[in-house]
Amino acid sequence: MEFRTPVAVPLSPHPITLRTPVLAVGSCFAEVMGERLAANKFTTLVNPFGVIFNPVSLAGLLDKALTGEPAGREGLVATREGWRHYDFHSRLGAADADALLAQTDAALAAAGRFLADAGWLLLTLGTAFVYRRHDNGAVVANCHKVPNASFARELLPLDGIQSALDGVFARLARQHPRLRVLLTVSPVRHTRDTLPLNAVSKSLLRVACHALAEQHPHVQYFPAYEIMLDDLRDYRFYQPDMIHPSEVAEAYIWEQLASAYFDGETRTFLREWDKLRQALAHRPFHPHTEAHRNFLRSTLARLQAWHDTVPLEAEIAQVTAQLKSSSNPPLS
Repeated sequence: MEFRTPVAVPLSPHPITLRTPVLAVGSCFAEVMGERLAANKFTTLVNPFGVIFNPVSLAGLLDKALTGEPAGREGLVATREGWRHYDFHSRLGAADADALLAQTDAALAAAGRFLADAGWLLLTLGTAFVYRRHDNGAVVANCHKVPNASFARELLPLDGIQSALDGVFARLARQHPRLRVLLTVSPVRHTRDTLPLNAVSKSLLRVACHALAEQHPHVQYFPAYEIMLDDLRDYRFYQPDMIHPSEVAEAYIWEQLASAYFDGETRTFLREWDKLRQALAHRPFHPHTEAHRNFLRSTLARLQAWHDTVPLEAEIAQVTAQLKSSSNPPLS
C-alpha cells in the first residue's frame, strides 16, 4: 500500500544545464532555491532586490530592470534605521537618500544585465495581499515598519495579478526571446493573513500561474506548493515554527526540481559535486602521510575533470595548496 501522494512533475522540454544562468527572484523560497543553485555551481543571481512577496511589486521591479528606468525618489522613506525604499526589501538601505538610490539603481542594473544572458528566470510568488500607500496609491513591496495607518491592506484581484505579470512576461519575450520563466508559488504559509485568508491568497496566485503558463509558451510552472502540501503533508517536514519547510523538505523539493528540469550532465555533476564537497571539507588527523596525499591527488583529478564545464578554480587552488603543504612537512 502506498502511503504517499507524490506529485508528478513532467520533464521539461527545455532543460537547465550547468551553463544556464538563472535569475531567482521573489519570496524567501526563491532565495532558498537560488542559494542551492549557487552552492551547486550554477551561474546565479539571487534576489537582487531583496525578498519580495507580491506579484505587482515583482513585476514592477523586473520591468524597471528591463527598461533601465531608475527606482525613483517617490519611493524613499526615512526610518529609524536610515533610508529605505518602498519598492525594495530592507536589506537595501543607507544613511543617505542618494546613497540608497545608488544602491537601488545598481540592483536594477545588475538584474537587467543578468537577464540579457540568462536562460531562466525563477519567479516565486508569496502572497496576493498588498499594502497600498494612502498618499499616492502605490503598492509597496515592504512597509519598512512605517505605521499601519499609512497603508490600506488589500487582496489583489486575479485580473490584477495576471495583468501585472502578463505585461512583464511579454516584454521579456520581446527583449530576450531565449529566456524561459519558471513560476512557483511559495509553500510558506503567511499566517499573519490567517490560515483561511492565506488559502485564498495562494489560490489566487496558483490560478494566475496556471493562466500565465497557458498563455505564454516561454512560461512554465513548478509545483513546489503542491509538493509541500500534498506530498510532504507531515509536521516533521516543517521547521519548529511549523510554517517554513525544513531542510529535509527543501532538499526533497530541490531533488524534484533537478529531476524534472536539469539535463543528464547536470544531474551527474550534482551527484559528483556532493561527494567532492565532502572531500573538500575533510580535515585529516595525519595530513603529511602518503595516504592523504593520494586522497588529495584523487580529489584534484576529479575536480579537474569538470573544470571545463564548471568554474572550480577556487577549489582546485585549495586542493593544490593542501597537496603542496602535505608534501612539505614542518621541521620537527
